[in-house]
Amino acid sequence: MKVLVSDNLGEVGIRMFQEAAGIEVDVKTGLSPDELKSIIGPYDALVIRSATRVTEDLLEAASNLKVVGRAGIGLDNVDIPAAAKRGVVVMNTPTGNVITTAEHAVAMMLALTRNIPQGTATLKSGRWEKKKLQGQEIFNKTLGVIGFGKIGSIVADRAKGLRMQVIIHDPHVTSEQIEKAGFESVSLDDLLKRADYITVHVPKLKETQGFINKSIFERMKDGVRFINCARGGIVNEADLYEAMKSGKVAGAALDVFETEPPEASPLFELDNFICTPHLGASTQEAQANVAIAVAEQIIAYLTTGTVINSVNTPSVTGELLEKLRPYLSLGDRLGCLMAQLCEGPVEEVGIEYMGDFQGLDLSPISTAILKGLLTPMISDMVNSVNAPIIAKERGIKVSETRQADAENYINLIRVRAKTPEKSTSLDGTVFGKNDPRIVKINHFRLEMIPHGHSAIIHNKDVPGAIGSIGTTLGDNNINIGRMQVGQEEEGDRNIIFLRTDTPIPPDVVEQLRALPLVNSVIPLEL
Repeated sequence: MKVLVSDNLGEVGIRMFQEAAGIEVDVKTGLSPDELKSIIGPYDALVIRSATRVTEDLLEAASNLKVVGRAGIGLDNVDIPAAAKRGVVVMNTPTGNVITTAEHAVAMMLALTRNIPQGTATLKSGRWEKKKLQGQEIFNKTLGVIGFGKIGSIVADRAKGLRMQVIIHDPHVTSEQIEKAGFESVSLDDLLKRADYITVHVPKLKETQGFINKSIFERMKDGVRFINCARGGIVNEADLYEAMKSGKVAGAALDVFETEPPEASPLFELDNFICTPHLGASTQEAQANVAIAVAEQIIAYLTTGTVINSVNTPSVTGELLEKLRPYLSLGDRLGCLMAQLCEGPVEEVGIEYMGDFQGLDLSPISTAILKGLLTPMISDMVNSVNAPIIAKERGIKVSETRQADAENYINLIRVRAKTPEKSTSLDGTVFGKNDPRIVKINHFRLEMIPHGHSAIIHNKDVPGAIGSIGTTLGDNNINIGRMQVGQEEEGDRNIIFLRTDTPIPPDVVEQLRALPLVNSVIPLEL
């Protein structure tokens, strides 16, 4: 079995590959996309970090590839759906650097507060600016943590140890879970008004791209200090600059940037701005941890077929995997759609298997549903191994039932999710051998292919409604690739599922919502 390491990997990981029986490893870093594409063909495994981009084009050239292993958490650089389509397992190492990243956020907060980088720079240049660089204590100050996942929760714990007042906002975690951990759960507006320091620990998703922007900064407390060690692009850097120039933000610390390495930025001109070159996961311990983990995982998969920390394949035997594959895909899509339809933190998930599943072990499908549900909330941290554990940690009650009657189908999977605001129900099945379909959303029946840039529109079931939607999209040069219409079982409304060639921009979504015959519009990424 041949393994290619295309990004820098800790030496301990490379030694593990070299010492593994039946494994041949090549280390070729710094390759251009074309160079990598030209040599990838014979390799069974590819080990990456953040530099290598695993695109659909590269996967087409990787005729022998079985597994991609990311030494770290983030998988922004991997086309996971394209890998799944080609049967390539994608693994990451989600726990190897969480402590390191959390510690870096705390270090940035302290450095920002006490002007440590500025003090070092001025003293080395021969200036003694003791009065100018006066700092403040963090004792008894209020830290607002946005995002209470593994890293955010560690930051909160460390800040509590520093005797800070810690408040938490995470729309995907119940107040009970946050309070059980010993912290105060607050709304976003409350956090912005009260926090002396704000640190962000959310994944980079469509919803969080540019999340911290002018509107958010304007709602912050005057003189706030801001830290981002999560993902570049979550913060609008131009808006941060303006907020710092105006004095609204007294200081900011960034470890990550919209473009990396960052181009010349006006932020670099500000004395109260400090930064590091994406060092959050860069410690000896973390790099050794992720190198060991990715080597162990890939060696286990190549030699015994064991799947560990895969984001697109459950930990099951090859024989069962082959039988469950179409239902696993369906389960993942049901969960992903459910996450985008729910309002507020999910408290309960009920999974009902209906019809003939030939006596198969269905627990991996339940895991796929939970993974699909949690991924839009916490992205790279969830996989097919830890999804049930994370659901339990977040206080989500999960139940499973089975019944013989599948209504009009051979078999059917029904998922119900309850939030404080409402309950949502989805039905799905598999057409033919491999084609997943969503066949019911709450009281609306339809046949929806859960893939691509999409939208769900509720409209009045009267002439002209569908025409007005198509005209609005056409006027904005958005092509409809597929449309299905579902009618309410008892009522006068339709549900329209659209798949478009490109995402529907926010301004066009608002145009659709303003149409007189449209009740609601929910943009989706499936």
